[in-house]
Amino acid sequence: MRVSSQPGRPGETTDERNDRNLVDLLQELRVAALGVQVLFGFLLGMPFTSRFAVLHSWQRGLYLAVLMLATVSIALLVAPVAYHRLLFRRHQLGQLIRAANLMAICGLATVSLAVAGAVLLVASYVQPGLPAGVLAAVTIVMFGGLWFALPLARRERAPTPRSESPS
Repeated sequence: MRVSSQPGRPGETTDERNDRNLVDLLQELRVAALGVQVLFGFLLGMPFTSRFAVLHSWQRGLYLAVLMLATVSIALLVAPVAYHRLLFRRHQLGQLIRAANLMAICGLATVSLAVAGAVLLVASYVQPGLPAGVLAAVTIVMFGGLWFALPLARRERAPTPRSESPS
């Protein structure tokens, strides 16, 4: 049993670390994908309501943009599962984890934009004008802060690993 010189848990082999990272990543993707799927379901039903016809043209454009952001989010968050299935038993777990990590980060970015757009769409219907813009801006700042700025700030303060790790 070869012990990896890369960062990880003490005594953990590269294969064990890759297996653990994949399980962690797939669990995180399961949580994120569920949230965007709920949003996507809500969006799919909107045009079939009687009130959709009263939306302004810019709101319908926003709706289509949010629908596409949710679609891209689902594609990015579920893609690692397809990637894993197609590379199954091909001994490319390290490459899968690196690609899936990038897809997950991009998927989370598009989810945050989709949610902020959905907030803007609903808020602009309920309370048009400045309140809708403020709520959308607060949503973007909240997601950007919690999902990106906070972890990246912590990452900058953390010790640099000896070599590149997919986790």
